Amino acid sequence: MEQSKNTNLRFLSVTTLNVLITFFELVGGLLSGSLSLISDAFHNFSDTFSIVLSYIANLIGHKKATPKNSYGYRRVEILTALLNSIILILISLFLLFEGINRIQHPETVKGAIMFWVAVVSFIANLGAALLLHVGASNNLNIKATYLHLLSDSLASVGVIIGSIFIYFFNLTWIDPVITILVSLYIAYESLPIIQQTFRILMEGSPDIDVDHVKNDLLAIPEIKDVHHFHSWSINENELMASVHVNLSDLPLSETEKIYSSIENILKDKYNIRHVTIQAECTRGLKKAMCLSSEDETENLKNDK
Repeated sequence: MEQSKNTNLRFLSVTTLNVLITFFELVGGLLSGSLSLISDAFHNFSDTFSIVLSYIANLIGHKKATPKNSYGYRRVEILTALLNSIILILISLFLLFEGINRIQHPETVKGAIMFWVAVVSFIANLGAALLLHVGASNNLNIKATYLHLLSDSLASVGVIIGSIFIYFFNLTWIDPVITILVSLYIAYESLPIIQQTFRILMEGSPDIDVDHVKNDLLAIPEIKDVHHFHSWSINENELMASVHVNLSDLPLSETEKIYSSIENILKDKYNIRHVTIQAECTRGLKKAMCLSSEDETENLKNDK
């Protein structure tokens, strides 16, 4: 409960900071004529939207499981992370095209105003990013929001450097070049999150060596064979699995002990927190460890 309150407080603080940064950069960009400041203001506005979404998803994700949602609501955070990352990609495309257009049609930029606005924005963005850094390592949703803020901080560094060159050397083309570089960086950081969230939503298997799983389970003396193993992720931290094991015709009390051994192995070695086990005598014996839906249908026909 205390951790949830701290997370909520961080989200509220970061949202407030981003609203202020957005307004400050927009005014500064209009006064200085800097595209990189204006684009960063829009980026910060999207961050504010992203943070609000992440906050709502964080609240929903901690709701208790129900009979209709037996795995709970953690997937909401994955959906939000995916949406946030897609928004970042769209923003990066917008910035890229605007930067190219500004190179072709250069405009006057006031380096001094640009510099001081960028310095203040950098401090505020970095402070907001640090507020979320604590939870970014074990929560994909918070990580996506954290990357929003970190990319803003790096963008501000680029704007600061660019403003110095503009002020002293009148190199106005640096402003759109910075915008283009920032857009490429945003896309580079967002694509892996999109790939990871898409894999989770598509029930893709986590990075587990199924042959090692089989060998570990076969090390239990009572298990004659292992097949029909499936693993998937609820979110980036919660792994689930199901597996069929072939046993001798044992009493249920003995089978439960074997189940406990299987659960301990999968939990300790593979971080699988929830496993569904189906015990069989000869059904499915020597079948493949992982089966496609077509294989399963064929097996059912053969078993009949």
